[in-house]
Amino acid sequence: MELKHLEYFMAVCKELHFTRAAEKLGIAQPSLSQQIRLLEHEIGTPLFDRIGKKTVITEAGKLLQHHGYNIFHELLQARTAISELQGLERGTLKIGALLTVVNYLLPPTVIEFHRKYPNIELSVFGLRTGDIYNELLKNELDLGIVMLPMEHDDLESIPLYKENLALASPVDYPVAQQPFVTLDILKRVPSVLLPGTYFMRQLINEKCRSYDFTPQPVMEMTTMESIINMVSKGVGVTILPKAYLDYIDNQHIQTIPIQNPALTTQIGVVYRRNKYLCAASRIFMEQLITTIKSECFD
Repeated sequence: MELKHLEYFMAVCKELHFTRAAEKLGIAQPSLSQQIRLLEHEIGTPLFDRIGKKTVITEAGKLLQHHGYNIFHELLQARTAISELQGLERGTLKIGALLTVVNYLLPPTVIEFHRKYPNIELSVFGLRTGDIYNELLKNELDLGIVMLPMEHDDLESIPLYKENLALASPVDYPVAQQPFVTLDILKRVPSVLLPGTYFMRQLINEKCRSYDFTPQPVMEMTTMESIINMVSKGVGVTILPKAYLDYIDNQHIQTIPIQNPALTTQIGVVYRRNKYLCAASRIFMEQLITTIKSECFD
């Protein structure tokens, strides 16, 4: 099996469309189809089911795709290790971070890293925790910044800091005048929350069970900006990281501490287990820790 054939196969797996995969590879679609047929002939079994215009990976294809990720992972490791012989004069670093930390946590780290290593191409993507895990496993990201705990056999995690969550209320709500609230406030006032598939919402739901209820928001929204917009317009309260609320400093919103108990999350960095951490990744993490200490996150 030639590496080129495996590269073509992985491209079709990603696109599930021969024409799009051919365009990404820069080759003609008939040529790509021929190369995949040769690979299937060599392996002795179909790798894709072609049902009309739909392309589906077979069980054999899924098995080869899994090993393909590992093969290209090892090749990337080798290239990274070799490139370090020339120092941090070139290269790429891709970071996936929670949307709640992209604005207030990463800018100082990104700016300082770029100042010191301007030739490293740095990309930062605001993503959900699950998407960060998937991209790390596919080697599309080098590092991820997520909420912990994280349990995955192929990923390692390093705790960074604990983050307090707080209630965000419209300034004209009576609750906005209180020095602190408990979680059962969500039983008494309308709320706007993230959907149940989000880690933070799952944490809120879990903690609310100690008060024998499950939050029933009047609205669910998938972005911090849309939630803040609804709260500022008086639709309801929400719960978000206090550092994020402090950062946006919206004059139409009052931030109120949550107590008895306090609601906290653990923020950490994750990366693929057994992956060679290049110098750029290690230095970025060191700079991130320096930023956290200097900003006094708690």
